[in-house]
Amino acid sequence: MPRGAHATGSTDTTRILLTGAAGRVGTQLRPLAAREGRTLRLLDITTPAAVEGSGAEETVIASLTDTEALLEACRGVSAIVHLGGQSVESTLDDVLDRNVRGTLNLLEAARLAGVPRVVLASSAHAVGFHQYDGTPVAADAPARPDTLYGWSKAAIESAGRLYHDRFGMDIICLRIGSWFPTPNGMRGLSTWLSPADGHRLVEACLSCREPGYRIVWGVSRNTRGWVSLAEGEAIGYHPLDDAEQFAPEVIGECGLPDPADSITSRLGGDWCAIPLGQTL
Repeated sequence: MPRGAHATGSTDTTRILLTGAAGRVGTQLRPLAAREGRTLRLLDITTPAAVEGSGAEETVIASLTDTEALLEACRGVSAIVHLGGQSVESTLDDVLDRNVRGTLNLLEAARLAGVPRVVLASSAHAVGFHQYDGTPVAADAPARPDTLYGWSKAAIESAGRLYHDRFGMDIICLRIGSWFPTPNGMRGLSTWLSPADGHRLVEACLSCREPGYRIVWGVSRNTRGWVSLAEGEAIGYHPLDDAEQFAPEVIGECGLPDPADSITSRLGGDWCAIPLGQTL
């Protein structure tokens, strides 16, 4: 085992560090992840709002650029769910500082604190230029980012690979499609991840034995799905929800896509055509 490595196995989930806890996804996840005997340590640059149904929580106000604060936040936790960082297309400085450097800072703090497992929120935009041709896109498909944001997520995945190979840490990267309460547009009918399935995915990542380094898709069991669920099922993620229930409303609002438009069948959708580095 490499120097500084950690023994792998199932993870004790009594204290979990959740970064980006004040964000949309973190706020949705907190009450679902609450359970007897578990404490969520919430890290963000702003104080997370109170959420009905949340369990035992601790709050750390800190940036991903504050290496000392990150190290302290990592002490005594059994796993990290990393949702923090830049969440949409932005400038090169933003995605470098908040996503690439921020994630590297967190991984190094986790290593120093002896945290054995980190779940990294990647994105479908890391592979946004892959086109659905009727065959589900594998979870470990090569990076084909559609934006600077997507490139930063591909960099995060490779950083996780580095920390697994060098230090033996369990790293699971989630290529999240569209984590919203309901599908967002026509693309969402294929890429939707319901909040309930998002929670199921996180719990599978925390409880599976000896995952090593993996990339899995963060999507629900959508009738119009474009991606493979096999890699998630291999770690115990069995999504139950389907965006198809929203199809009549979404199609009525958006209309059917033009089959001659290649952008609509790419995993990144219209992100494949937006200006690079333009803040959304």
